[in-house]
Amino acid sequence: MKGFQLHVVVAILALAFSFASGYDPSPLQDFCVAIDEPKDAVFVNGKFCKNPMDVRAEDFSFSGLNIPGNTDNQVGSNVTAVFVDQLPGLNTLGISLVRIDYAPGGQNPPHTHPRASEILVVVEGTLLVGFVASNQNNNTFFFKTLYPGDVFVFPIGQIHFQFNIGEIDAVAFAGLGSQNPGVITIANTVFGSNPPIDPEILARAFQLDINVVKMLQILF
Repeated sequence: MKGFQLHVVVAILALAFSFASGYDPSPLQDFCVAIDEPKDAVFVNGKFCKNPMDVRAEDFSFSGLNIPGNTDNQVGSNVTAVFVDQLPGLNTLGISLVRIDYAPGGQNPPHTHPRASEILVVVEGTLLVGFVASNQNNNTFFFKTLYPGDVFVFPIGQIHFQFNIGEIDAVAFAGLGSQNPGVITIANTVFGSNPPIDPEILARAFQLDINVVKMLQILF
């Protein structure tokens, strides 16, 4: 009897493993609406591939991350991205890179990357960085002050930010685990959607006066 039970347990574990290892691959686009007619289909997995005989070293090279970005804007920061659109050789490799410049008091406002984790290293200045875990983990806020040479990781999908708390410009570089990580800036998405979300919905969700919500929608 014990032998039979052992075989059942092994079979169940094997079946569970087959389900666990058979998940869908991470999407490289925000959505993919299914269609029945192949003639109407479009290629969705990033980019078409270049003929290997036509590939050159330039396809794997990008220049310009030594140039500071313009931080003269509302948030006081600038992100210079090296995604697959800027560096074709990244296609299918699952990685990308950004340079982030921050004016004193500037921030990379709360946002999330739906398709990538992020690892950030500070090279100049002082940054306060952090992310908020999901409801499942009690919305715990993890944060730390970073100095040149310090590294911080933002797990995939978590809302995170960086804020320059120093008196000089700050610079950081970040690697992301996707050729096209996507970005959802929370305030812009919620209050700047097109068309706008019904103000009554947002007022109740954020426990705000409806006139405040309408003002925020105008700002964004």
